[in-house]
Amino acid sequence: MLGYIRFADRLSAWFGKTFGWLVILMTFGMAYEVMVRYAFNRPTPWALDLSFIMYGTVFMMGGAYTLSRGGHVRGDFLYRTWRPQTQALVDLVLYVLFFFPGILALVFTGWKYSSRSWGYAEVSVNSPAGIPIYQFKSVIVAAGILLLIQGLAQVFRCIICMRSGIWLEAEEDVEETEKLLIKQAAEAAADAAAKAQR
Repeated sequence: MLGYIRFADRLSAWFGKTFGWLVILMTFGMAYEVMVRYAFNRPTPWALDLSFIMYGTVFMMGGAYTLSRGGHVRGDFLYRTWRPQTQALVDLVLYVLFFFPGILALVFTGWKYSSRSWGYAEVSVNSPAGIPIYQFKSVIVAAGILLLIQGLAQVFRCIICMRSGIWLEAEEDVEETEKLLIKQAAEAAADAAAKAQR
């Protein structure tokens, strides 16, 4: 189980971080659009499609990575007060009852949706540019498969926690800026207190 969890975490992290770079591409695309629209009065016919495609792809392909890091929204005002074994049991039941059926529906419905789109080489109706979008419909299926792989790892985490009473954390990764600032402030305060005691 541990080997599979590490494999799934690394796979999800690789896809999440790789597709995260699309944010930079989207930013440059939108900056270019704003510049040519307002400075030169020559708007592009593809900017809206670019923003939809890139944002949707980042959102979908980052789902498994977010799941592996415990980053999805959770109504935990009660959950956080429970013992780890109770949390794991509730999580396990919810994965079986809701997560896996929902993700399987996403994969199978996404497959039909994507294959139909590939069949007639679908283009965007949002702009006159007629940007081909059928290849991006495959992201639905890929994201669903990644979520299935990561979901199984989360189930293994639940089983380990129910046995040991301790949640298996994901490997160290990027941290949010505010968490880093809080950690740095706490370290600086501890250093100042240590110097004051000397």
